[in-house]
Amino acid sequence: MSDTLAPAEERLLEALADSARGPKRNGVFALWMFVRTCSGVLPPDELSPRVHRRRLQGLERRLTSLSVPAPLKRALTSALRELADRSGAAAGIALQRLVAPARETLGSEVAEVIGLAARIAKEASHDHTPAP
Repeated sequence: MSDTLAPAEERLLEALADSARGPKRNGVFALWMFVRTCSGVLPPDELSPRVHRRRLQGLERRLTSLSVPAPLKRALTSALRELADRSGAAAGIALQRLVAPARETLGSEVAEVIGLAARIAKEASHDHTPAP
């Protein structure tokens, strides 16, 4: 699997460690899992369609069991549908859609990390686009 999003993942893990138990911490955990799932569609080590589909299903199941702030939960559900496309561009778009709900529910620091992940995903997908 690609470690392209590793900087964002590490920062989310730090935010997770600094969070008190409860919906906000669950929100950071949900975002970390989402970023990990996004890394599976980024070059150079994209996951196979079957593995990606299974990973998405597992993430969806896990998210239903977490108590996450409502605006973030709605955004994650929408972002999951976007990520079903399996492209790096879709991962960038899905992550970008999570920035505002993350800022609203978890604060600007976490939102900045998600914004960073979105930029990295978009750049990675553009860098590995086949030439015409």
